[in-house]
Amino acid sequence: MKDMKKRSVKILSLILCAVMVFSLVGAISYAAGAKTRRTAEKETAETEASRGEKEQEATEGDVSKDETVYVIANADGSPRKVIVSDWIKNSIGKAQVNDRSELDNVTNVNGEESCTVNDGGMRVWDAEGNDIYYKGDIRKELPVTMSISYRLDGKAISAEELAGKSGKVTMRFDYTNNQYEEVEIEGEKQKIYVPFVMLTGMILDNEQFKNVEVSNGRLVNDGSHTIVAGIAMPGLQENLNIDKEKIELPGYVEITADVTDFEVAATLSLATNEVFSDIDLEDGDSIDKLKESLDKLSDAMEQLLDGSSALYDGLETLQSKSGELIDGVSQLASGAGALSDGAGALKSGSQSLKDGAGDLAGGLNKLAANNETLNGGARQVFDSLLAAADSQLAAAGLSVPALTIDNYAEVLDGVKGSLDENTVYNMAYNTALDAVTGKVRAQETAIRAQVEIAVRGKVLEGVLQAAGMPMTAEQYEAAVNAGGVDADTQAMVAAAVDNQMQSSDILGQIAAATESKVQELIQQNMQSSEVTSQINAAVESARNGAGSIAALKAQLDGYHEFYNGLLSYTAGVAEANDGAGALLGGASELAAGASDLYDGAGTLREGISRLQSGGSALTDGVSQLADGALQLSDGLKEFSEEGIQKLVDAVDGDLDVLVSRLRATADVSKNYRSFAGISGDMSGSVKFIYKTDAVETEE
Repeated sequence: MKDMKKRSVKILSLILCAVMVFSLVGAISYAAGAKTRRTAEKETAETEASRGEKEQEATEGDVSKDETVYVIANADGSPRKVIVSDWIKNSIGKAQVNDRSELDNVTNVNGEESCTVNDGGMRVWDAEGNDIYYKGDIRKELPVTMSISYRLDGKAISAEELAGKSGKVTMRFDYTNNQYEEVEIEGEKQKIYVPFVMLTGMILDNEQFKNVEVSNGRLVNDGSHTIVAGIAMPGLQENLNIDKEKIELPGYVEITADVTDFEVAATLSLATNEVFSDIDLEDGDSIDKLKESLDKLSDAMEQLLDGSSALYDGLETLQSKSGELIDGVSQLASGAGALSDGAGALKSGSQSLKDGAGDLAGGLNKLAANNETLNGGARQVFDSLLAAADSQLAAAGLSVPALTIDNYAEVLDGVKGSLDENTVYNMAYNTALDAVTGKVRAQETAIRAQVEIAVRGKVLEGVLQAAGMPMTAEQYEAAVNAGGVDADTQAMVAAAVDNQMQSSDILGQIAAATESKVQELIQQNMQSSEVTSQINAAVESARNGAGSIAALKAQLDGYHEFYNGLLSYTAGVAEANDGAGALLGGASELAAGASDLYDGAGTLREGISRLQSGGSALTDGVSQLADGALQLSDGLKEFSEEGIQKLVDAVDGDLDVLVSRLRATADVSKNYRSFAGISGDMSGSVKFIYKTDAVETEE
């Protein structure tokens, strides 16, 4: 079970890798005008005017806010706690920074800067030129809610009941988009959701999970574990108004597997809208080229079909009516002419296809250009994890060197070693011994006084015995009090006792007895329930601390593994870019082939024209040529119906509406820049990280 807990951090690696694939590291969002479950009718003109004024006041490159929202969720996906971490980037070193936020229990987590709240509800930070890092709590509906359901052998079951069971297991992550704006498209009000991309990941043990499948995602198997990564885009199907029978944009992720003793570590999901925030659809050249290419391709196929049909009809006439050979050859010539015209149109269409392949190669080149940014983003995340670990260690009262990628393992191993139970027990025991010894030693004078009283009594009895007065010290004291001992005798006895009390022998006996009594009291105090409880409490605290340190190191080890994998991934992206270049080369060859086809069709047309003057010589070969023309006609018809026409129908002939919806989606995405709030003069970025509880059997 402990191994499963250690795997949870690897899920974060998986999700971040997927994020980087889509250029989503540092995903940005801001709720400028976006509304959760409310209609545009509720937004007043005053709110719109206020937003416009704030946007005019905003200055690029001034102050920005990078926000991360952590959602701690139950195993069924329901949120249990929401924590917001904000980083105000004071790029121009302002002395004071105005910040608007709905957070409660705001805490500065990386500095001494303080803040006050002014009459307008604005939080004013005394930044002194520094960046501000703070966190807080919030009670607010999330823009995307997640629910996780489980099935065992086709029957619904709760996560708690599923733990430890075996069979065919299905886990389904359903996402509900709650964040939208109402915008006008083609003269009508339309509900456009903020286009969040959901990335969900987990790591499964291959000894427990077999035949793993995932919808809307990918699997990576390293031999001992299967890494599952799923992607969903809740609300995008509705935004683009695309028929699901043609193209279905996923709104869920489903994982199935044959499972033995079901357990799964915590899953992590990330929600971000940056992929659409970065889309720029202001330039319509690419869309116009695409429409023109589809039109040309469709026209070319129609002409080719007409030409092949006419060619077959002409050949059939030649075959059945050899007496009308000359007329049939004329029809054949007509069909060859139509074929030549269609080949010309195909040549034009293939050139457009070549242009499109060039655009594709350019896009992949841009993706490869992000490799350095992806690697830098992963390093930044690693540094953030190390900084968070530093904060945890400091909060636990541990003073250690700042953690780095190179030293974190050695430092944490050292901390864990210092928390060994035997070491901590000895330290606690010695600390208690020092304290008890100090307290007893503070009473040493009183102890010595008591010892001296006892020794003086023994010495007195010895003096009385020597003087011929055998009696105890108590009897002597009673006799003195009763007047039975004269003053001279008392003085003589007292002098003899005092003389012996100052002797080295008696002084040595007093010192030894005093030290023996001190040690006896020290041992009695060390065996008391209060001291033993303190020592045991110290050992228990060390045991818990060592476990926490081990878990922290396991998490950092997992991300370290991902970081190294990312470097390999970016190298693969560069290789894919090279492949795109090769694709462009193939498209160029296709265009050249289409040109050759056009030239060949022209040659065929000229040859059939010559047949018109020698039709009688063609009678024997007409039958074979008719069969070939029929196959050509059938093949072109199938290619048109199954290939070209489906391509044209996929966009439903109305690219303008699709582009309008894409543009509205991108605009709504750019408007959503914050969850907890942001001042009007800031730019903003936000991402949501959902962490669910592990499902595991009880020990």
